[in-house]
Amino acid sequence: MSDRVAVYIDFDNVVISRYDSAHGAGAWRKDQARDHRRAADSTDPIDVKLAEGEIDIGAIIDYAASFGTVALSRAYADWSVPANAAYKAPLVSWSIDLVQLFTMSGVKNGADIRLAVDAVEDLVRHPDISHVVFVAGDSDYVPLAQRCKRLGRYVVGIGVAGSTGRALVSACDEFIDYADLPGVAPLKPPAAKQPAAGKTSSAQTPDRAAAAQEAPAKKTAKKTAKKTAKKAAAQKVAAPAESPAESPAESPAESPAEAEATSLLVRAVRVGLQKSDDEWVYAGGVKSQMQRMNPAFKEKTLGFSTFRAFVESRSGVVESQVDANGQLVVRLP
Repeated sequence: MSDRVAVYIDFDNVVISRYDSAHGAGAWRKDQARDHRRAADSTDPIDVKLAEGEIDIGAIIDYAASFGTVALSRAYADWSVPANAAYKAPLVSWSIDLVQLFTMSGVKNGADIRLAVDAVEDLVRHPDISHVVFVAGDSDYVPLAQRCKRLGRYVVGIGVAGSTGRALVSACDEFIDYADLPGVAPLKPPAAKQPAAGKTSSAQTPDRAAAAQEAPAKKTAKKTAKKTAKKAAAQKVAAPAESPAESPAESPAESPAEAEATSLLVRAVRVGLQKSDDEWVYAGGVKSQMQRMNPAFKEKTLGFSTFRAFVESRSGVVESQVDANGQLVVRLP
């Protein structure tokens, strides 16, 4: 029997930490992002910031699936909060159990205590669970990680840089920063601060006047760039990456099922390369990873007699070759 994985996500912790990592310490509280209601295709500054610091649920579950079958997954938060409720679609699509935690005092919802109680109870009731994945950075989870190890489980931690305690990292068998998960988009570098008004010398006045004249044009260009970036991001999720050598006119159109399979292949190879010391990974391991990510995947339903034929048909997004042992190996271009 394959290894079985339990995933526990302190959702508030991760969302806030990622936002602060993207926009500076304390930005979440300063921007009052918790109660902000996001609008589709909005250029509102807070909407843009939330989009830039968004959590990729799929990247977390894909990585957890690299250790075995994800048998249990739970996310803890106050789901009545607009910032958390915005994640309803991806959380539901990944079949994650949502545990409601209302704030009892101050701003702390007690997720660490509830999560710890549930995790220990699950391990006692389900001895088949071999791996436990905690998605949080709070050092309050150190005793839980230690207890899970004493119960014979392999403990994996996922945290956000700048908010993860050193003690938690040491308490885990394996730890990875959320930003290093395969498929997670890197954060944009922070914009340079502009000098405050009235602080510059009189010699800079002409430059400031020129900058003021250019400001409206830059603002319009910035809005256009944001809209273009959002459209490009949506197209990237919906369709697989194209080979630089192929133009859209030359590439045959893929059906939704084929596009999903191509995306699944790329994600599985990324996860395999993350855990490998080589630039190539075995195709057999990639197929197993794909089936853990999406149990419905079968190359025969796409018209391929073998997995090798399926991989070779995706030469625009992955490279493949047969190694010295006669095994098919793949990598990203």
